[in-house]
Amino acid sequence: MTQDSPTLTLAEIAAHLGAGLQGGGDRRVRGLATLRDAGPEQVSFLANRAYLKDLPGTRAAAVLLHPDHAGECPTVCLTLDNPYLGYAELSRLFDPLAGRDTPGVHPTAVVGEGVSLGEGVAIGPQAVVEAGVQLGDGVVVGPGGVVGADTRIGAGSRLHANVTVYHGVLIGERAILHSGCVIGGDGFGFAHDGAGWHKIAQLGGVVLGDDVEVGSCSSIDRGALGDTVIGNDVKIDSQVQIAHNVQIGDHCALAGCVGIAGSTRVGRHCMLGGGVGLSGHLTICDGVQVTGMSLVTNSIHEPGVYSSGTGAMHNAQWRRNAVRFKQLDEIARRLSRLEKAGRGG
Repeated sequence: MTQDSPTLTLAEIAAHLGAGLQGGGDRRVRGLATLRDAGPEQVSFLANRAYLKDLPGTRAAAVLLHPDHAGECPTVCLTLDNPYLGYAELSRLFDPLAGRDTPGVHPTAVVGEGVSLGEGVAIGPQAVVEAGVQLGDGVVVGPGGVVGADTRIGAGSRLHANVTVYHGVLIGERAILHSGCVIGGDGFGFAHDGAGWHKIAQLGGVVLGDDVEVGSCSSIDRGALGDTVIGNDVKIDSQVQIAHNVQIGDHCALAGCVGIAGSTRVGRHCMLGGGVGLSGHLTICDGVQVTGMSLVTNSIHEPGVYSSGTGAMHNAQWRRNAVRFKQLDEIARRLSRLEKAGRGG
């Protein structure tokens, strides 16, 4: 929060969110903070019961919460059935980046021939936009960004500093690409002749739907022949690797360090926890959730929650269990022999 942050009255916030207002609406606020840290010029929120203990002592000007907790709130209440969703909406009102982009092409930027720029496009210092690119209205290309030839980017999308988009990529509207991510690099394709590797040219592209967000230092590889396709409203965290010809359905969420091998298809409304790995050429149906650090080596055809691996434990216990794991096959064979002997007896 800075002194030049935008200010809003609580009544204006309530109207914007469609929230109930219990208390005075004339007070002006200029930011958001947690229940513990909020001051008298900030709004806070309660979306997790684990933080209910912090509510009585908050100094916030107002708290966004469920109506069931309004009676425990010591200050003005902004009531919503889904306070976390309300917090998400409110956070954008106080976003310091909002409205700060100056349309135009910076003098140090390089723009190739035949580039089409929509209204309000902003291209930052040292950015490169190659020939034949089409940028929709309000697109922002941050400092040092590179947009490869014949790429198309939809209206309202933002490329933060040092984003690299290769040639022939199609990006929908309102996409957000964070610093260091690479869209459309070559997939990992090589043929072996018994002595060495021979590169396979990656002739496909990448298609990102509307409202996609890609975290910093993540990579989405172009297809070998067809396209790698990321559906609408897919949220991808930092340091995620998506290999060539992967398809991800609408409304999926991928946490940090997920890795998806080539040609795997992920359905709609799936969630992959941090560090999840999917082997190649798999099919994951709609509505699947895979918990963190799991390795998926077979297709999943039923929605639900899936896990693999073991949780952390004391090293001595883990070493004993590791020995037992190596013995499982022999134990199973001995048990089968005993059961057969028992039936024979």
